[in-house]
Amino acid sequence: MGAPWSAAVEREARDLLTPPPLPDTVFARTADDPGLFEPDDVIWQLHAERSGVVGGLRALLLQTLHPVAMAAVSEHSAYRTDPWGRLHRTATFLAVTTYGTTSAAEATIARIRRVHDTVTGIAPNGLPYRANDPDLLAWVHATEVDSFLAAARRYGEHHYDRAAGDRYVADMATVGAALGVIDPPRTEDDLAAYLRDIRPDLHATPEAREAVRFLLNPPMPARLRPAYAVVTAASVGLLPGWARRSLLLPASPLADALVVRPVTVQVLDAMRRMLGPSPAVTAAAAATAHAGTVA
Repeated sequence: MGAPWSAAVEREARDLLTPPPLPDTVFARTADDPGLFEPDDVIWQLHAERSGVVGGLRALLLQTLHPVAMAAVSEHSAYRTDPWGRLHRTATFLAVTTYGTTSAAEATIARIRRVHDTVTGIAPNGLPYRANDPDLLAWVHATEVDSFLAAARRYGEHHYDRAAGDRYVADMATVGAALGVIDPPRTEDDLAAYLRDIRPDLHATPEAREAVRFLLNPPMPARLRPAYAVVTAASVGLLPGWARRSLLLPASPLADALVVRPVTVQVLDAMRRMLGPSPAVTAAAAATAHAGTVA
């Protein structure tokens, strides 16, 4: 893994992992339209970490344990037919809300809320659900915050202590509240309390285990499968033990420490070299610096 990847593998990885480019205007931050976050906010640094690919998959695995959320995904999501498109849309949402102008972030959030308004159905317990239900939004939000932070702490380039973790949770609360989450967690203690309190509602349904099997083995070029296997092992290794047991996923702390972690670091380092800095971060930083000099 330490050696450079072949040109063919790099090309396939870029095609798979890189979302469609966004217009420059999305990141053209000005003094009058500065964006939701600034370069010294923790969210700015953490969302630039390549560990996000591990955190994103970990969040998806964890989300399957909410039966109602899983029912909505099973009935309405395109994860089976367009798994990488879903990844791209999530990455684009994070890029725009973290690094885009305020107007671009608000427009993206409004679009997501409109999509949520159309997602309704009947859950396995026979009760109706809707994607814009604050309880479902809170679950998805909490799993994403917890997962991106956990992945950054284990595999990120920077150190995130407890104070940084609290700042990240608070940063993400801004986005969560805009999406419709009522009173989102604003500290790590709040986040841990939410995840502890919701555990009695969580279990793996047949739909959840089907989704997990797909997430661990999605369609992709054969040459990328070894690297993806490392990412999946890292994501599973970050799940809490109760979640792994419920999803019938292997738990081997020794293998995680001795094999998965060092190999994951090598894969993510290769990704950093191959993909380079995030275009969103580069564009937003340049626009922010320019706005500061003009002001």
